[in-house]
Amino acid sequence: MSCGQIALNKIGIKPTNYFASEIKSHAIETTAKNYPNTMQLGDVQWLTKYTFGGHKIDLLIGGSPCQDFSGANKQREGIDGQKSSLFWEFVRLKRDLKPTYFLLENVRMSKENQNLVSKALKCEPIVINSQSVSGQLRHRLYWTNIPLSGIEGNDVQLQDVLTSGYTDRAKSRCLLESDSRPSATPVKMFHRYYSTGFTTLVFKDERHYLDCKAHYDANYKGKKASEILDSPEVYNGLRYLNQIELERLQTVPEGYTSNLTRNMSACLLGDGWTIDVIAQIFKGMRF
Repeated sequence: MSCGQIALNKIGIKPTNYFASEIKSHAIETTAKNYPNTMQLGDVQWLTKYTFGGHKIDLLIGGSPCQDFSGANKQREGIDGQKSSLFWEFVRLKRDLKPTYFLLENVRMSKENQNLVSKALKCEPIVINSQSVSGQLRHRLYWTNIPLSGIEGNDVQLQDVLTSGYTDRAKSRCLLESDSRPSATPVKMFHRYYSTGFTTLVFKDERHYLDCKAHYDANYKGKKASEILDSPEVYNGLRYLNQIELERLQTVPEGYTSNLTRNMSACLLGDGWTIDVIAQIFKGMRF
């Protein structure tokens, strides 16, 4: 969805040419809406140095698929897994294109995999949590040769981001691609939120949250989701984060994903970058 281009524009850099390697149709559609001059090149596995028509590449950026690295997955095949092995395409392009600067982002992973990535890129990752610039917890690793003295933070809370309603949390849980697949009923939404913490919900007000909590503790605590068959009215009115709130948590311009449904937007934003983190890293570039 061109998070890198948003970040460059935010610090006043307008690329002469911006190439994108993407295969997800709604990501391409969203980029086309906001940056119609972007040159879409398709599958990264087919790119060579000749694809770029002789243009010097000043900045190579990427976020290779994280599924085989992520602790959120029970089966993790690591750097050579079917999806995360696309990392090696970034290494190949870095070798062949010889960019002035590079940036690769990914999730926390095993020390073994982290060391393999570091060895291939010849640098150690910078550890940044998006909570320093956003209302979202998002712990990520950034491998780059761009000088960075630190991240200038702010005090944005999740409550500040909401368009309406109440949250009992200071920060949202990390946005994930799976946010595009919501639970079916309000009570199961609350079950996942309250028992695992693996989602973020918004309540009508503080009283509503306390009523849901009290009812759950009295009736469902310790049960599996499959055992919760009814959906009492007390849970009605709680909701997931809406599209504007999701954009705000990733510090993406409001309306950037307005061409999409809420769930399609959640899919892209969960896979995307926190713009204010990337923009601060990019400030270290000198051309």
